[in-house]
Amino acid sequence: MEFTVAQIAQLLGGDVEGNASRRINQLAKIEDGTEGALCFLSNLKYEQFLYTTAASAVIVGRTFEAKKAVNPALIRVDDAYSAFSRLLEEYDKALKFSKTGVEQPSFLGEGTEVGEGIYRGVFSVIGKNCRIGANVKIHPQAFIGDNVRIGDNTVVHAGVKIYDNCVIGARCSIYPNAVIGSDGFGFARQPDGSYRAIPQLGNVVLEDDVSVGSNTNIDCATMGSTLIRQGVKLDNLIQIGHNVEIGKHTVIAAQTGVSGSAKIGDNCQIGGQVGVAGHISIPNRTIVTAKSGVSKSFRKEGLILGGNPAMENTDFLRSRALLRQLPQVLPQLAKRVGEIEKEVKALTLPAGEPESLP
Repeated sequence: MEFTVAQIAQLLGGDVEGNASRRINQLAKIEDGTEGALCFLSNLKYEQFLYTTAASAVIVGRTFEAKKAVNPALIRVDDAYSAFSRLLEEYDKALKFSKTGVEQPSFLGEGTEVGEGIYRGVFSVIGKNCRIGANVKIHPQAFIGDNVRIGDNTVVHAGVKIYDNCVIGARCSIYPNAVIGSDGFGFARQPDGSYRAIPQLGNVVLEDDVSVGSNTNIDCATMGSTLIRQGVKLDNLIQIGHNVEIGKHTVIAAQTGVSGSAKIGDNCQIGGQVGVAGHISIPNRTIVTAKSGVSKSFRKEGLILGGNPAMENTDFLRSRALLRQLPQVLPQLAKRVGEIEKEVKALTLPAGEPESLP
């Protein structure tokens, strides 16, 4: 794919300074730019490369002032980083949606309907009575069970498993080896100490614009739905338990585990390796720092939580500061206690008084 600097500026709503007819055929870091490359400059510590790069064009902020003459054309936008991110998104989208058609061998179940522009990769399996929207891309070795619904422009990457009755919205991205709708961890303890599996009869619902990272697992509900709301972004290696609800535009980093029936609000940010206990609620706009353990519900919105068990982050940081001082403070405390003991033993008690302290 090749575009002119002018075409890219029009897409980004930017203004060109320099040769607008130069051809762009790749994206690159500013320090690695070559002829035909488009780069961006957002962090001024990389400004030095603007004057030496061989790139054909560089995206910069509208207020940026060059200290020397520059060779590449400049595309001036309101926010250089956001503009370049948008280009990456468009480029990624073009690559993802370039494939169409059906590779063989692959399987399509009875009663299943697929939309226009679909891609079905080799060894992919789609079960019975599914409804697959337009321009959906199902990559090799993906498995889709019976009665599944997938919205338009969703990408199901290689090795993904989507089990029966799950609902996937439009413009979702499900990355390799993610599992949607496997049985939740439900067992009933028996009088003899053994466990009996509780049938998991619900499903998983992903609303529009959800991203599910590689090797992430979202369990189906015992009854009803495990619900991932619009715009949620899940990193790789995340476990979402049965009947969990995650609110709109919440982001969760890798190796986090959310136990069954927990509810996470809208616009939350959950760091890596966080543990969330079952049946608790995390309100809207909460930030949970990495490695925290959330063991109880919180009511106030917009908190920053940290620690294990999680508390308001300011309290957690104070406690950590005190803990770091213990190696220095403890010897002093031990010495002082010893001195006090000696002073107490040296006391001369009045006649008739008991030889023990009250």
